[in-house]
Amino acid sequence: MVTLRIPKPYSAGVLLTYKCSGACRHCLYASSPRWPADWIPRDDAERVLEKLVASMRGRYPPRAPVGVNEGLHFTGGEPFLNFELLLELVGIAAELGIPALFVETNATWCVNDHITRDRFRALRDAGLNGVLISVNPFLLEHVPFERTERAVRIALEVFGLRNVMVYQGVFFTEFSRLGIKGTLPFEEYLRVGEALPYCELLLSGRAVYKLAHLFPRYPAHSFFGSSCRQELIRDWHVHVDNYLNFVPGFCAGISLGDARDLEALCSGGLDLEAFPVVRALLTDISELYRLGVEHGYRERPEGYVSKCHLCLDIRRHLVRHGDFPELSPRAFYDHLED
Repeated sequence: MVTLRIPKPYSAGVLLTYKCSGACRHCLYASSPRWPADWIPRDDAERVLEKLVASMRGRYPPRAPVGVNEGLHFTGGEPFLNFELLLELVGIAAELGIPALFVETNATWCVNDHITRDRFRALRDAGLNGVLISVNPFLLEHVPFERTERAVRIALEVFGLRNVMVYQGVFFTEFSRLGIKGTLPFEEYLRVGEALPYCELLLSGRAVYKLAHLFPRYPAHSFFGSSCRQELIRDWHVHVDNYLNFVPGFCAGISLGDARDLEALCSGGLDLEAFPVVRALLTDISELYRLGVEHGYRERPEGYVSKCHLCLDIRRHLVRHGDFPELSPRAFYDHLED
């Protein structure tokens, strides 16, 4: 039996749900309002958090500051769609002593100062260390900028400067300078905005289907000769979704197993004979391409914008034409073009 040993992660994100208030064109996780309102079960979440805190032990100093790739964050989808669950899980995580604890939000719920302040204060009092507020032209299509400004202003008041991350600040500054009110279609942003070249845009997830026209494309063989080993076995910023999938890094739609069994995954390893997609990606993406062709996959004549685009497009085909347990949740592949 050939196995893959998974390193113990020292930073992670927990997706409360894939359901979101919008369907951003760049979303790695294909979140949208069309997802069912499936939430991570409270008891399972607690078990996962217990495993993660054990994995993180000794990696952070006392009162470690929040950081984009540090500690643990709650995310989605939009976690504030179920504020009661979010608040409860923050309390559990804080009691367990999880370091650098923050929540990620698109601020669509920040409809007035009262609600925004009350919720941030409740989370702070439950043990939340900070907040990350997402800001970009894709969110601006459905989140009025006034709500983003409100979220940033009140978050700074409640959590303090060092514990508020505006991601990405370049867009917040630009939108403020442009005097944007309400929402703005992405095509209109392309006409008036200048910060898009500075966007930290990962060319995977929904972006490769909704934004591919913005980038040069290459034939499949251009990406042959490279593996995804580093992405699959890295020990930082992994994710656990609401279906308890252990998701390596930003590789949405790939599950290395049940996150409740993290100790077994890290000590016993993953049986690669049972996970042919992972086995192929650890070797060379050409092996995944070969696997796809065996199941009827045909190369896109227009090409691909990235290695991740090629990988995702093949996986999207495989999930519909075979039985691959690592391609989970299946619904992720159904919502890529929402």
